[in-house]
This record gives sequence, structure tokens and C-alpha cells, in this order.
Amino acid sequence: MNADLHCHSTVSDGQFAPAEVAARAHANGVTLWSLTDHDQLGGQREARAAAEALGMGYLAGVEISVTWAARTVHIVGMNVDAEHEGLQRGLESTRNGRAARGEAIGEALAAVGIPDCLKGALRYTDDPDMISRTHFARYLVDAGYATSTSEVFSRYLGDGKPGFVEHRWAKLADAVKWIREAGGEPIIAHPGRYDFTPVEFAALFDEFIQLGGRAIEVVTGSHTPDQYREYADVARRYGFEASRGSDFHGAGEGRVDLGRLPPLPDDLTPVWERWL
Repeated sequence: MNADLHCHSTVSDGQFAPAEVAARAHANGVTLWSLTDHDQLGGQREARAAAEALGMGYLAGVEISVTWAARTVHIVGMNVDAEHEGLQRGLESTRNGRAARGEAIGEALAAVGIPDCLKGALRYTDDPDMISRTHFARYLVDAGYATSTSEVFSRYLGDGKPGFVEHRWAKLADAVKWIREAGGEPIIAHPGRYDFTPVEFAALFDEFIQLGGRAIEVVTGSHTPDQYREYADVARRYGFEASRGSDFHGAGEGRVDLGRLPPLPDDLTPVWERWL
């Protein structure tokens, strides 16, 4: 099973429209696919129609931004009902504030000598209310301030950097509740990206389990090969089911293309197993 259950389209911060992402996934051998745009379900109908036309299995998904311990954590909602009103209302409330945050990022970058960043970043999104750091990163690369989006985050937009602006997202309990009420499975996305101490990670995993969560991403484009092994061990220790997804945003961005990840370890239970 070549499952890729984490990627993005132009509906949030990806480079390609949902149908184009579907075509790329299919060309790369994906057999079970999910589009998981940030805090947004607007691409689900197009994604499902394209996947089914190509003969791929499809699970509706979303990646919800959560504030936990004053830092941002992402929770993927997998196999959700994309028409569920409660989930849609929750995502709308989470999206509120992105435009104001974008203005603040532009002002922060102007203060360190990089003018007109908001205007530049808005060229990379069709929806100003969905402006994100990725759109700023693409502009800064194209404007010559960095050679890659990862360099932009490490120099300008990551935590503690000149363009970082803190934002309060959804609560973990709310995100898990919205996903479960919409019939889906909450999954902690790319845990290796979070700068938590072992004690903080233990608290996150324990709270997630108490709320009804039972899955994490193990093999993901946001992890290194060493982290594949590390979070496979975490899944074994906590009894988590395991997910797999490239976190694809666009050509030349990220570590790996759609469908090109190694398989999950044989002894882990894939999160998708119950749906097949």
C-alpha cells in the first residue's frame, strides 16, 4: 500500500491545485491518498473527484493548527466528513486571524530591512485570508533573500527569528473533538518538528491519548530517516497507530516527493488499516 496521507494544494499553501496534486500522486504510484490542507476543506470535492477518476483510494483530510504549551502543533484529521458543520465551523474559527498575522509578519520583516513582504507573499495565494509563512518564504526565495524555503524559516520565520509572529490557534481538545465528531481520526503530524523536551512530549502524548487520539505520523517528509526510527519507537511505546505522508507542498520544496517515502515498519499498525 503506497499511502500518502499528508499534502497540500493551492487551497492552503501548496503550489498546485487539488486535481494537479492528485495527478502527481497517481503518477508517483500512490494508491491511497489524502489532501490535508491547513485549516481548510475547500479542496476536498475536487481532490476526491480527481482521485476516483484516476483509480486511487481517497480519504478526506485536513491539518489543523493547534496551540499547545505556547507553541504550534499540527493535528491531521483523517477520513473526516468534509461536509460536517461542526468541523467546518471550527476550522473557520481557526482561520480567523491569519490575515492580521500576515500583516504583522510583513511589518516585522520590514523592521529588519526587508520591505513589501506582505504584498509579495500575497502573489502566492488565491485567498488572502489563508496567507501563511510558506507564502512569505516563497517570496523571499524568489526575491533573493534566501536560496530555499527551509533557509527562510531558519533565518527569518522560525520560532525566535525576526519575522516570527506568535498566533493563538485552536486548542488541542477542540481540534480532536471536531475531528472525532466528523467521523475522523486525529493524528499528531510530524512530531519530530516540535522543539519539546522529553517531559513535554510525554505530556503531549498523554493528553492526546486522554482526549481520544491514537495515531501519529511516523514516516513523513518532515522527518529525517533517524526520526522515522525514533517515532516508530514512540508508536510502539504508546501503542499508537502509524501514519505516512510526504507533507508535499510543491516541486523542490521539502525532503521528498509525493509517494516516494519508505514504507512503515512491518510491526506497526497503519492508521488506514481499519478503512480498507
